[in-house]
Amino acid sequence: RKRQRYVEKDGKCNVQHGNVRETYRYLTDIFTTLVDLKWRFSLLIFILAYALTWLFFGLIWWVIAYSRGDLEHLGDHSWTPCVNNLNGFVSAFLFSIETETTIGYGHRVITDTCPEGIVLLLLQAILGSMVNAFMVGCMFVKISQPNKRAETLVFSSHAVVSLRDDRLCLMFRVGDLRDSHIVEASIRAKLIQSKQTQEGEFIPLDQTDLSVGFETGDDRLFLVSPLIISHEIDERSPFWDVSRGQLERDDFEIVVILEGMVEATGMTCQARNSYLVTKVLWAPYLADEVLWGHRFTPLLSLEEGFYEVDYGGFHHTVPVPTPACSARQLAAAAARRDAHLYWSIPSRLDE
Repeated sequence: RKRQRYVEKDGKCNVQHGNVRETYRYLTDIFTTLVDLKWRFSLLIFILAYALTWLFFGLIWWVIAYSRGDLEHLGDHSWTPCVNNLNGFVSAFLFSIETETTIGYGHRVITDTCPEGIVLLLLQAILGSMVNAFMVGCMFVKISQPNKRAETLVFSSHAVVSLRDDRLCLMFRVGDLRDSHIVEASIRAKLIQSKQTQEGEFIPLDQTDLSVGFETGDDRLFLVSPLIISHEIDERSPFWDVSRGQLERDDFEIVVILEGMVEATGMTCQARNSYLVTKVLWAPYLADEVLWGHRFTPLLSLEEGFYEVDYGGFHHTVPVPTPACSARQLAAAAARRDAHLYWSIPSRLDE
């Protein structure tokens, strides 16, 4: 059985909150709660908010007409009703809709001899405006959320480990499929792995930052064409002592988070992806989402007057010669080689 993902490949966090006792906190921020609901529940609440409001005030209009005796004098032209041409609950319901939505067909109209009807008309107009503002605001915010913009931000299906400038690096590729760019794009990566402290405390799904250029500013991206993001495995990296053999026996997840502002709307969007390394309990099986000794194929080509990106090879990798040892062992071997070369060169002072 494979380990469960912390973040799915489509960016959804695989975490559910259970046994939440203080549920009243959701009601204190009812606007955000409604925006976060799924579309089917949002549409249901949207319809119920209007329908129940119309029914409630329609019932009150019918009660006023019934208590005044308007329904008993339908054919009496000498009788002045509260609402003209209101002859039952259906017409009261229609008048409630016309009042709240300000349609005003002109067939049913309130008269000036009904003070309770005037008060109810003002109350419904005010409450109807509040319901319109609240529900339309919720739907507008939900529609304008930049979540769908993140669907065009793509990540490579694999991460690779190979040499770059004689140093082991963990790399993955990101790209933007749209012509409108992500402004102020930045990227970060985290290692999700359970660990046990020296005091014996077990920390499930501990999060460790993976440096992707925060100190040098390389984490701020100009995402016009696909970019290869590199994490240099140095002494500060959690992969400093990880070799290829240990990677095949390890169990961890790398979560990548890309953030930026949508150029068209100025709203912030976030895209997430993960690379899982795990093994089956009954056999040492490596999930192929992190490939050791591979490199991404180039995508950019120069055409007449422009650069062309071939997204057909976005996920393609090729094997390259890569040491199977850890970055620590590679650095130690390089240091011994440099020291041997230094002492093997005769000094001119000895001549």
